[in-house]
Amino acid sequence: MRTVTFSTFAVLASLLAAGPVFAQAKKDTRQDTRPASGAGDVRYFTSMNGLLGDQADVILKETRQGGRLAAATLDVCFPSTVSSARMDRFVLELSTDGGKLSGSTTTQEDKVPVTVNLTQKANGKAADFSGKITLGTSSSDVDSTDNTDIGEREFKDSQSFDDKLVSAPKDFTDVSPESVAVRVKRDAVVDFLKSLRGERVQIALYSLAASCAELRAGHQVIRLTIDPDRAAELIGKFKGMPGVLDAGWSDGSFDLERTIRFNAAEWREGGKLNRDKIAATISPIIATALGATAQSAKWNDDTGELTLTFKRQNQTMPALDLTDKIEVSALVSSDKPGGSDRLLLWVGNPSITTSDESSGHKLNLADTSSGEDDENAADDDGGMVPALAKALKAQRWDSDNSAWR
Repeated sequence: MRTVTFSTFAVLASLLAAGPVFAQAKKDTRQDTRPASGAGDVRYFTSMNGLLGDQADVILKETRQGGRLAAATLDVCFPSTVSSARMDRFVLELSTDGGKLSGSTTTQEDKVPVTVNLTQKANGKAADFSGKITLGTSSSDVDSTDNTDIGEREFKDSQSFDDKLVSAPKDFTDVSPESVAVRVKRDAVVDFLKSLRGERVQIALYSLAASCAELRAGHQVIRLTIDPDRAAELIGKFKGMPGVLDAGWSDGSFDLERTIRFNAAEWREGGKLNRDKIAATISPIIATALGATAQSAKWNDDTGELTLTFKRQNQTMPALDLTDKIEVSALVSSDKPGGSDRLLLWVGNPSITTSDESSGHKLNLADTSSGEDDENAADDDGGMVPALAKALKAQRWDSDNSAWR
């Protein structure tokens, strides 16, 4: 039998014993918590979530008939280990005997045995829970007080989550051409991921850990970055694979404020993007905007991303003759799936590091200005986006009217 560490159990115990953490963050729902006299009134306790906040949650669903507790289901999602984002979950149909709630099951992912023995007591318009929960070989007392419940509609609203996936977008103004999402049944996720070995795609590491919402839904969204020229083909391939429920485009790198749209004809040869011409054209434009000298241009065959590097003299203290090394990412794509007569070009904010490249002994510099945000970085881009738009006779995105101009 699998042995559960004390730290894992302590996490679970804290979830059930910590009291109304979420109740304090939500609008007071006490006026809705009185037991209904009608048959089949369903109420939810979601305020027993514990110290881990968004990383774990507890849902107790109760069905009441004539003010009497007729059925209860306990749904707990929690980190399977302290050192990992991987979650585990158990769902338990509890036996009800007055205010006593009990039952046994195993967890969904790691198959750890669970036993629950709780007592529920009314506390004015709220409820108190006490008792014991055993997870694997460890057990702990539960003492959770002043928990309020909510109704079906409010519960559903609180459980909604965004796993944006658009199978057939009309264009790339709401989704990003390099960002692909694949919705896979939970029992098929591992085989799907293994099938990606050897594929020229980049997998978002965070998407490997199923969220609580995904564990409850029975499917998981795997997020990939793919060269826009190959994205449509691979999406079609993914849709036909075992266990895949859907595949499409999602949010990604493209920030329309840093994207331009221009005619595609002169940038294609034989139906394919002339990458060398694109890089050779935009690199000197960006270099001029930055007041720098172009150094290199490299395309990533997996993601389709272009990385441009530049150098310039750092102006903080010119007498030291320090050097700024600047890196700018760019991405080119048709403005809609399947190709079109227009291209999109996105350029990211510059990433700048400063070093001493003088001969002899060098200054050892440390950049501790981690507080600079993207807005400050954009201030240092020299106006590269409007410069590119002017040189390529391109359109800019009008956010007020949601249109190209």
